[in-house]
Amino acid sequence: MRKAINPGAVLALVLLILIGGCDSVKVTRCFTTGAVASGSAVASEVGSEVFRRGGNAFDAAVAVGFALAVVKPQAGNIGGGGFAVVREGQTGQVAALDFRETAPKAAARDMYLNDSGEVIENLSTVGALSAGVPGTVAGLHALWEKYGTMPWEDLVTIAAELADTGFVVAVSQAEMLSDYYVPLSEFPETKTLLYPAGRPPQAGDRLVLKDLAGTLFLIAAEGPRAFYTGHTADQIVACMEKNGGLITAEDLEEYLPVWRRPVHFSFDSLDVYGMPPPSSGGIILGQMLKLLEPYDHSSFTSRSPEQIHMFCEAARLAYADRAEHLGDPEFYDNPSGLLDSTYLAERRRKLPLETAGVSADVRAGNPLKYESDQTTHFSVCDTDGNMVAITVTLNANFGSRLAVDGAGFLLNSEMDDFAIKPGHPNLWGLVGSEANKIESGKRMLSSMSPTLVLKGDRPFLVLGSRGGSKIITAVAQAIIDCSRFKLPLLEIMSRPRFHHQWLPDVIFFEKGGLTEATRQKLIDKGHEVRERSAYGGLHMIMIDASGLLCAVADPRDEGAVAGY
Repeated sequence: MRKAINPGAVLALVLLILIGGCDSVKVTRCFTTGAVASGSAVASEVGSEVFRRGGNAFDAAVAVGFALAVVKPQAGNIGGGGFAVVREGQTGQVAALDFRETAPKAAARDMYLNDSGEVIENLSTVGALSAGVPGTVAGLHALWEKYGTMPWEDLVTIAAELADTGFVVAVSQAEMLSDYYVPLSEFPETKTLLYPAGRPPQAGDRLVLKDLAGTLFLIAAEGPRAFYTGHTADQIVACMEKNGGLITAEDLEEYLPVWRRPVHFSFDSLDVYGMPPPSSGGIILGQMLKLLEPYDHSSFTSRSPEQIHMFCEAARLAYADRAEHLGDPEFYDNPSGLLDSTYLAERRRKLPLETAGVSADVRAGNPLKYESDQTTHFSVCDTDGNMVAITVTLNANFGSRLAVDGAGFLLNSEMDDFAIKPGHPNLWGLVGSEANKIESGKRMLSSMSPTLVLKGDRPFLVLGSRGGSKIITAVAQAIIDCSRFKLPLLEIMSRPRFHHQWLPDVIFFEKGGLTEATRQKLIDKGHEVRERSAYGGLHMIMIDASGLLCAVADPRDEGAVAGY
């Protein structure tokens, strides 16, 4: 029998805590029973209250996931999809849950090309035609169905009441809504949803989402069928017909999440579990860390030019493999040799130790002979060893920018994550090939990297990030900073991030995070270095040897932790 809670009481207490400025709403803090790190103080507190009411990490994760769909309409979603890597404490079993969006049945390989074979601008990124079949509702239900202990209705109703009551717009969110006012206003449904006063909301304003509340109340009462075959499904299909999209009632009815075997590899003394295809996260993270593992870092410091150089050269090789070899396993035979030790030793010989490689000269390897951005992440863990790392996405900020009329949520623009034309970069600058071509019913390749790390068979890290193609390098840097440089959590979070992804052949570094001396040494090695704005939303939990749950949230993401 599942344990019931009072959703209204939970929400009232969450709002009271936030209004009162309780010290549980912080960037970092340690807890003894359960911990949440997410991109929203409200969502983290929702998870904390679920713990207080006797729920486990999976219950908290479901409640947090739906709360984020309310308070982060630019990324948290029920109109998109995502991935989860989870560990059940009682058995120690680690599993991966794929609730990635799928291409509609009517999708075709060249659907975003004109008669000359050229890519039609914005067609794969804006509007109804850019949307894949959403998976989040089915995914969170699958997680609850397998591991949850509290009533589904109670967990979802918290978010429904939050949407009905409204939430206070944060500073960065107000800035983003202002920046996107013109493009989002191109769709009347979206303007009505996010700009009810006819102007961008100010920081401190309350944004009420009555239509979303109605949708969530239905999902709470009826489960996923309300979304995939009921009233909400009818609204999605009407939106498609009105705006020239492809998703049909049949597409929605046939959508299913998939439980998969996680990617597993060792790094130093750690066991790392990541997401398998159609996420590239687990394999590419594994390649980068395993390529670097044999090298002695004792003479380096974190973010020294030598360490940055080696990291980026490993990333160059791994992202080249990503472009060639990875896709939806139901449609493409992903090589199993990408993490083979002999294959990685061969690739490691291509690492230039002193000078920069040249991406134009780097190609994917041949593992066959070794066969055997907008996104939000949240991490949840409890004292029973249950661990949940979940990353969900709409793709770009506000996804397709198109809201489903009357349903209160935005649709994703994930079709752009396919290789819409071989060699053509997507929104994140990533290129792809045959493995990731558009096909009916296929799941597009992703960089989302929800990750669990064990140390001596005990829980150690729960982490992941937002940031498109930069997610994998952000997670890799956090693990290296923890394992090789023994940095404390807060310092790991505050370290400037850098990124290389093979193409373009550039090291991107957060603005102000690179000393002039380090920049010049990298240039002397032959690297091109460019500054960019701060990025990512890395939210993680570290479990120490005593079982204390230490959570840290990314201040770049207005993140917050909470727990019990």
